[in-house]
Amino acid sequence: MIAGSAEHHRAVWRLSVPIILSNISVPLLGAVDTAVVGHLPEPHHLGAVALGSMVFNFIYWGFGFLRMGTAGLTAQAHGAGNSGEVLAAVVRALTIAGAIAFVTLAAQTLIVAVVFDLVEASADVEGSARTYVLTRIWGAPAALSIYVILGWFLGMQNTRATLYVQLWMNGLNIVLDILFVVGFGWGVFGVALATVIAEFSGLALALWLMRRALRRIAGRLDWDRVWSRRRMRMTLGLNADIFVRTVCLVFAFAYFTAQGARMGDVLLAANAVLMNFQIFMAHGLDGFAHAAQAMVGRAVGAADRAELRAAIRVSSLWAVVTAALFVLVYAAAGEGIVALLTGIDEVRAASAEYLPWCIAMPALSVAAFQFDGIFLGATLGRQMRNMMIVSVAVYLALCVVLIPLWSNHGLWFAFAAFMALRGLTLGAVYPAVGRTIPS
Repeated sequence: MIAGSAEHHRAVWRLSVPIILSNISVPLLGAVDTAVVGHLPEPHHLGAVALGSMVFNFIYWGFGFLRMGTAGLTAQAHGAGNSGEVLAAVVRALTIAGAIAFVTLAAQTLIVAVVFDLVEASADVEGSARTYVLTRIWGAPAALSIYVILGWFLGMQNTRATLYVQLWMNGLNIVLDILFVVGFGWGVFGVALATVIAEFSGLALALWLMRRALRRIAGRLDWDRVWSRRRMRMTLGLNADIFVRTVCLVFAFAYFTAQGARMGDVLLAANAVLMNFQIFMAHGLDGFAHAAQAMVGRAVGAADRAELRAAIRVSSLWAVVTAALFVLVYAAAGEGIVALLTGIDEVRAASAEYLPWCIAMPALSVAAFQFDGIFLGATLGRQMRNMMIVSVAVYLALCVVLIPLWSNHGLWFAFAAFMALRGLTLGAVYPAVGRTIPS
């Protein structure tokens, strides 16, 4: 197969489009959650769901290594034609997910105590948020297991299964939201319960789809391979590196929000509105990063240098094209998008002042997204961890220097530099990707 052939282009789109479509369902679910509680008579319900959702966003984003690590390891085993490791990788990851879920459930009282010691909220908001967290946390075993199985599907280059699971789970969640909150009047408890039921239902569908896929795989599960010290150590090491990298990324976004809060309510609101531009873009570019991860992992597993180069070249080409389209759309329709997101004149005016940063962001961010996919496919977690630490350190230094000088423009400059640095630093260690295939 020649580098950059039509087959490679079709593979990129076959892998990326289901991911992009499934990503779209996530903000749609968030919008429905907001809408159903936003129409309840007391405003504290909305604050409680927002606060409770933030807790799970941090927890589940931190455990995203279950998906990312499983995808890379599975893709390499699939590329090598090692059906025994394809099976062992998912069982090993599900075991780790089960252990994490057990600890999370056992520590739920401590988690709630820590959260509400750190976050100041009214008594009404805190009471309802506690109900939300203590209800939704029972979905942790399903949510974390789904991470593993979706990562396994990605490694097997079956992103359609990912789309089916996400659409079913989020669609059911929306229906149950409306039924429990609008129909039964269960309020915040109803929103949380709807999520738990949807997560276990999504897990059931994921397991059924995985069972169908396993029928096409020759070989059997070797428990000695699952519990191999070397392979378990490698899996835990990769997951630990991805976890540290993800915590750094979460911290960078949280620090951005915290610094904006110090500048007053208007700038805080404007930054929150503009951050939606970054989120929309991430949903698009993530599709090509996932395609790169699956294709690179398979090429590394097959020890095929030509396939590796083609996978990187073609997936990156389409990522750059998509980033350019985001730049054009944001430049042409940015103010209109802001108007859709807020009707407050002060916030609109402030958002317009800082909109140029969002217009430039796709061009500055595309390398970071794409290199993430490439390095995850090559399972180079240590390099990802180290380069993320360097990027965050420079970002914090820029914030310290530039915010006193340029206020919110300084904050946006530092954040834009952080996104660019993620790509530049990974680019500096990019030769490690080639070394994953022996000469």
